[in-house]
Amino acid sequence: MLLFLIGIAVLVAGYHFYGRFIERILEPDGRTTPAKLCADGVDYVILPHWKNMLIQLLNIAGVGPVIGVILGIKFGPVVFLIIPIGNIIGGAVHDYVAGMMSLRHKGANLPALVRMATGKTVYGIFSVFMCLLLLLVVAVFINIPANLIRNLIAPGSTQALWIIIAIIFAYYIVATIFPVDKIIGAVYPIFGLMLLAGTLAIFASIIWDFSLHTPDMMLETQELKSLFGKFCESNPILPCLFVTIACGILSGFHATQSPIIARTMSSEFEARSSFYGMMIVEGIIAMVWSAAGFAFYNMFPEWFNVDSTKVLIEITKHFLGGWMGVMTVIAVVILAITSGDTAMRSLRLSLAEMFGIKQVKFANRIFLCLPIIAIVTGLLFWSNMGAESFKYLWNYFAWGNQVLASFTLVSVSVWLYSRRKPGWVTLLPGMFMTFIVTTFILWTSLEHKGPYGLGLDLHTSYIAGVVVALAVGTAAFVTGKRRIGMIPDDPEYIEAVKNGSEPSKPK
Repeated sequence: MLLFLIGIAVLVAGYHFYGRFIERILEPDGRTTPAKLCADGVDYVILPHWKNMLIQLLNIAGVGPVIGVILGIKFGPVVFLIIPIGNIIGGAVHDYVAGMMSLRHKGANLPALVRMATGKTVYGIFSVFMCLLLLLVVAVFINIPANLIRNLIAPGSTQALWIIIAIIFAYYIVATIFPVDKIIGAVYPIFGLMLLAGTLAIFASIIWDFSLHTPDMMLETQELKSLFGKFCESNPILPCLFVTIACGILSGFHATQSPIIARTMSSEFEARSSFYGMMIVEGIIAMVWSAAGFAFYNMFPEWFNVDSTKVLIEITKHFLGGWMGVMTVIAVVILAITSGDTAMRSLRLSLAEMFGIKQVKFANRIFLCLPIIAIVTGLLFWSNMGAESFKYLWNYFAWGNQVLASFTLVSVSVWLYSRRKPGWVTLLPGMFMTFIVTTFILWTSLEHKGPYGLGLDLHTSYIAGVVVALAVGTAAFVTGKRRIGMIPDDPEYIEAVKNGSEPSKPK
């Protein structure tokens, strides 16, 4: 319990101290934001700061800080240390710098930012990879909430599952096409409050049970320690933990969501709380659910190898009971849905930027959504053909997400170095994540109960991971120094600020 509470305290302190340090590096100022400069009533719309924070939290959270950590706590109590440390120096910095880079460049989406920093070749590879990942995200975040709802109302019913899938997918399409303030801006604050209320209820219940009823529930039993050891034998902490627990520590998907909020902010001074701060909140949510998972497995070790979504429902029943437990599961469903819909929106915006298709016209938005709808429909049918299909879908999403994080951290490092800023704040976590994903891809295989990989031995994979990470880090540092003064802020933007005026309309 002490480790858990210390971890939460570290997260709060990290926001106030390390978050402020990163803010001094980025130097937010009073320049005109994209929401004012490019206002179009669809994607560039000013929203209140409190709404932006809740929208960002729901955009990035997904099911990672709940279901992901219920699986991730199987690595043992070390999770209570890795989540806060990784969040403060990795995930929150990743989200903040990517968000500020978008703010400084007219709300540009991630592929455009990568092109700006690294050039056309990396941009081409990255764009294809990111689009494929977002398609996986949409499919995964339809399947997970659909299965959770099905398990609540009609366990085992295939017909009910497909009806729920159809309803969720229809909502995604609507939320993707309509202006950001009409649906996302209207319903997300309510959903955000539900999520926070559910997490607070779990936290209060853990403290209550620990203090009055089950004081040993957070003391690792010998049986649970044995289960942790067996799990880590087939899932080494390096690299598996950082692929299993993404949301809460570091997630590449978050950088695809930051531009959505960068286009609705009225001031750069809102960025630290909106980007860095909301990642810290996600870390706290992850810590609470990690503790719930630890206590539950401690008291009921027979659930250790049961599917995480089923364990989630049992955790809420045990700690909250009745209606509050159901409300908390609904909040987790909302987590998934509110990441899936903005993933689809982000994909539309990125494709629009790549192909130069303006999004003010409703017909253009429909046009870009049609191929997305077709591909996601195919993924949904394939992934629901059997448990193995969905397992593959989830595995590729998990490691692909962290490959995206590596790309993003390296790219924003180049951007920082090109501005004579200390790019090491993003390059070091970027090199670490490059080591993680390289090691994972080289080591993992069907024999290791993971996705297709090269299946090399772990020692060789570690060495190769270190070599690749050092090479990538060196290249980023050299490229950033070489590009000093070559990645200016948008000229139109600078001219508008310099003259104290704004263009009459976006070009």
